[in-house]
Amino acid sequence: MATKFSEITAAEMRAAMIDSQLRTNDVIDPAVIGAMAAAPREAHVPAALAGVAYMDRPIALGHGRALNAPLVTGRMLVAAAVRPGQRVLLIGSATGYTAGLLALLGAEVHAVEEQGELMATAQAAVINANIRWTQGPLAAGAPDAAPFDRIIIEGAIETLPDALAQQLADGGRLIAARREGAVTRLVEGVKTGGAVALRSFADMDVAPLPGFAAPVAFQF
Repeated sequence: MATKFSEITAAEMRAAMIDSQLRTNDVIDPAVIGAMAAAPREAHVPAALAGVAYMDRPIALGHGRALNAPLVTGRMLVAAAVRPGQRVLLIGSATGYTAGLLALLGAEVHAVEEQGELMATAQAAVINANIRWTQGPLAAGAPDAAPFDRIIIEGAIETLPDALAQQLADGGRLIAARREGAVTRLVEGVKTGGAVALRSFADMDVAPLPGFAAPVAFQF
């Protein structure tokens, strides 16, 4: 997924993304802005789509997956309130854009992805010793490395598996997007007393993740 963009062009596009998409929509945390200003988003999309890497829309990555729009990523990172040294479980890391941002924020990142081709692209695009890459089912998470201070689910889900909720430390924060009929909402929750109660904080167009469909109700 290499591109022919010049560094000047990419920097200009990142600046425009920050000014027109992020700052105008409640993404003003200096650390998040700094990370998104530094990360080469064009390195995480197919080369043919590099010219639209910074547009306010999801970008198809293949395998039925997509890179979320910059605003979705920014709002999720602000809600996660990641601090240096925290351990973060990232579910559905795809081509590694958000994993790279979390590493820039100083987190110890455990990035889970089930598609080998997407993970290979991520590992080539982001070289950072603070990222541990795990290939496997998204809904399984990384139980051997739990507990985590933060869990970020990089896509829209219908249900939160207990296996993931159990991997969040007590007092830890979980950020995701929940599909509710035709609407998708960003949600956040803090684990208290072993349970995570999610509340919505923004309606967004978020790419769905496989493996998180709600059980089909039995019908006569």
